[in-house]
Amino acid sequence: MNREKAVVVFSGGQDSTTCLFWAKENFAEVETVTFKYGQRHALETEIAASIAEELGVRHHLLDMSLLGQLAPNALTRGDIEIKQDEGALPTTFVDGRNLLFLSFAAVLAKQVGAKHIVTGVCETDFSGYPDCRDVFIKSLNVTLNLAMDYPFVIDTPLMWLNKAQTWELADRLGAFEFVRDRTLTCYNGIPAAGCGECPACKLRANGLATYLREAGREDVR
Repeated sequence: MNREKAVVVFSGGQDSTTCLFWAKENFAEVETVTFKYGQRHALETEIAASIAEELGVRHHLLDMSLLGQLAPNALTRGDIEIKQDEGALPTTFVDGRNLLFLSFAAVLAKQVGAKHIVTGVCETDFSGYPDCRDVFIKSLNVTLNLAMDYPFVIDTPLMWLNKAQTWELADRLGAFEFVRDRTLTCYNGIPAAGCGECPACKLRANGLATYLREAGREDVR
């Protein structure tokens, strides 16, 4: 175990919850930070706080509502349809979200004495979001270190995993049932398996089905 401290950028979804379990396995002390940016469902921040409390980690909630004013999108506006046109980013993309979230997480991390920032961004199973790419993370890592003269490391344990492999990681961490039943991934604000129709739910369900099939397991609830 790394004896240093980590801050997990935490939404209470499948990916960030898997990252939280991963961080607890790999670091001596872990805290979480959740951002309130005008997302449609207040339940997201409530679930994040509840999971952090249950897992015994200090939780921070930061108000980033300005982001919703700057970049209207389907995650913050009920009148914008969740869709992805051919050759375009999905309407769920929030310009600058990971840039701002990771920058604010870094400020917090320095204040609490953490050198590691853990985020669930992924370049394998993603919707083409430019701020989920490995090259962006590496670039920002250098920028944050220069900006604050502090040895940050941005850890991305899911960067090269597909959704089936993310389920496998959760299982190896002893968190399979917890992630399956307690997290909120759905764009329509329905916990666990979600609505089954939005892109996030389909990606999650397909990954789960693939993992269970490859592992020769049944999803017994």
